[in-house]
Amino acid sequence: LSMALFEKSHRNSLCHPLITGPMAIAAGLWLLPVSFADYQDRVALLTWLLGPATVALAIPLYHQLPNIRAHGTAIVLTTLLGGFAAVAIALAGAALMGADDVVLLSLASKSITTPIALSISELIGGIGQLAAGAVIITGVTGALAAPPLLRSIGITDSRVIGFTLGLTAHGIGTARAFDIDMQAGAYASLGMGLTGLLTALILPLLLI
Repeated sequence: LSMALFEKSHRNSLCHPLITGPMAIAAGLWLLPVSFADYQDRVALLTWLLGPATVALAIPLYHQLPNIRAHGTAIVLTTLLGGFAAVAIALAGAALMGADDVVLLSLASKSITTPIALSISELIGGIGQLAAGAVIITGVTGALAAPPLLRSIGITDSRVIGFTLGLTAHGIGTARAFDIDMQAGAYASLGMGLTGLLTALILPLLLI
């Protein structure tokens, strides 16, 4: 129903499924005699399936391996610079607005996919729920804004658009990239995977 509403609204950002879906769930939990703890327990399997779903993105990525190898240096450098910038900009902006240390630690993992973000946030002392909210906001904003923004500055290569979506908007951006074409989706999968790996390895070392 959320997807149908999104399409009917001509993909209006306020009607994105990751906004309307959780709103419907929250309304249901408020109206029905179901606690949030019970809800979390019942959907544990769906939450766990985020992991295998992410791994399954390796299939389209495999078909692009020759092309990816040819641009290996550019991909590695972009991941390093983009991953650092994503964390630095988020922390700097939040710090300027007076966020405390716990909020800063929760926002540090905002540009990586949810399963990794939750684990890292708890490891470095952040709040998992806040990290998950930041991940969703980042993903929706990036998925909606990045393609038209890139095209407005003359970038039309689906590989660049896809990689940018994966690097900055993780799983949501990757889903948007597959709407463009399979090549964009494969490069988005690569960007999301490399950024998640880099952040998981380096961020705890820097912040713990």
